[in-house]
Amino acid sequence: MQHFETAAERIFYKKPQPFTKWEAPEILAYALGATLYMPASMPNIVDLIQNQKYKELTSIVIDLEDAVGDAELAECEAKLIDDISELFMLYSSKQILPQNLPLIFIRVRDVKQFKLLTNTLGERQEVLTGYVFPKFTAVQGAVYFELLEQTAQDYNLTLYGMPILESREILYKESRMEALFSIKEVLHKYRHSVLNVRIGATDFCGIYGIRRRMDSTIYDISLIRDCLGDIVNVLGREEDGFVISGPVWEYFSNHRILKPTLRMTPFSEKGAMDTRKALLDECLDGLMKEVLMDRQNGIVGKTVIHPSHVRVVHALYVISYEEYLDAMSIVENNDGQKGVLKSHYANKMNEIKPHMRWAQRILRQAHLYGVYHESVDFASLLLNQDVGGNIYATTKK
Repeated sequence: MQHFETAAERIFYKKPQPFTKWEAPEILAYALGATLYMPASMPNIVDLIQNQKYKELTSIVIDLEDAVGDAELAECEAKLIDDISELFMLYSSKQILPQNLPLIFIRVRDVKQFKLLTNTLGERQEVLTGYVFPKFTAVQGAVYFELLEQTAQDYNLTLYGMPILESREILYKESRMEALFSIKEVLHKYRHSVLNVRIGATDFCGIYGIRRRMDSTIYDISLIRDCLGDIVNVLGREEDGFVISGPVWEYFSNHRILKPTLRMTPFSEKGAMDTRKALLDECLDGLMKEVLMDRQNGIVGKTVIHPSHVRVVHALYVISYEEYLDAMSIVENNDGQKGVLKSHYANKMNEIKPHMRWAQRILRQAHLYGVYHESVDFASLLLNQDVGGNIYATTKK
């Protein structure tokens, strides 16, 4: 897998580097990017993966939980087992090469189902990167990870778990800190099996009968914003090193009330106002704003539900030339000789110690998503690109 594998050379000062599921977990956690959820009932999952239907798609979650109705559960379990078995056959016969295998996860419904799948699939789980554990609590989470590690050991596999924080104990203020610190203790016990921590904001909102609008972000809902801040506070600390992934973006078309927040300038300068219009028509300006807010709050990675979201998210993960120079300067001057430096653009100060962790994150992200040339930004990646079946065309004047 490689982000923007076919993008023009003129876009990148530093090109994104390829990766597979066997990368070091601290790299892989950042590589997930926009993770597309699809119900296990979805037809043609194997074909979609084998033929790389969506060129930008690098990570997927096949969902057996909320996306599957109770009445269709048994049928979907059987279908998923068949799909993974077929993928394993194609992989074993080299009809799918390791470098073309996306990061594939299964979101299970409960521990009982998890046991069923791991026992049934056995060595065929080699095509998986791991499992997603919903409504994660400390008690049930320990059971999940114990079983995950036992499965990996029994079949000599590399498998990761991704807990989703979405339970009432975490949202309710009086129980939040105790719940988070208990979960943190479990995650540390199984640290090498934890790829990243995901946030289930849809479930959080549902508890209070709230739903964010397509022209706002999850950070506009004060109840959820406070909870997100506490999750990052407890699990995002330097000494822990957990990567926290952002909540799902659930819109791909709707009517707006508020004015769009997507600036005209990046598109008008390139004669690409049609591109901006297409993004607004598909309600992607709200997604873009939320991704930027995620990054600002120490969150990397996004759950998405439509292929049109993937390239947009990844375009915002590419590092700017200015950010890259700042990060390189901080890391390269970490020799104890200086404490603060003027930035390359002479518009800010770079403090070696306080900004070191930021710089390391930027360089890790740059390795996976690349670095824009000095005069290039996200709009350049969205021009003339087929995103979810819709071409964001430009009209050059």
